[in-house]
Amino acid sequence: MSKGKVIEGKAIPRGKFPHVKRVGDFIFVSGTSSRRPDNSFEGVEVDEFGTTNLDIKAQTRAVIENINSILAEEGASLKDIVDVTSFLVNMNDFGGYNEVYAEYFDYEGPTRTTVAVHQLPHPHLLIEIKVVAYKKQ
Repeated sequence: MSKGKVIEGKAIPRGKFPHVKRVGDFIFVSGTSSRRPDNSFEGVEVDEFGTTNLDIKAQTRAVIENINSILAEEGASLKDIVDVTSFLVNMNDFGGYNEVYAEYFDYEGPTRTTVAVHQLPHPHLLIEIKVVAYKKQ
């Protein structure tokens, strides 16, 4: 039996889908960004003139931490992730993303695919990540 859920205290999904869905021992986490519950974003600064500074490292760290807290709702953690799919708006951000990713995972960690996408659901988003984890119930 599969069970999906929207997690209280997290940013509300921008569509009719759950943050996480468990199917047996597999846990699927929907595409996750650096969006906070108040709909602001980690890694985004906008000054009084509208000049925007987007930080791929801060966004990547926030996405991974968001995923970790979502997995915790299912009794799992980053160490239980078996597959990662990352979506970058600009491959010029690959270096910063990769640097932060390496703080959490190594060659013993999950498989990974990183693709460039035209855009994400908000113009301030540089990255979105979805994962599959495996944790015995």
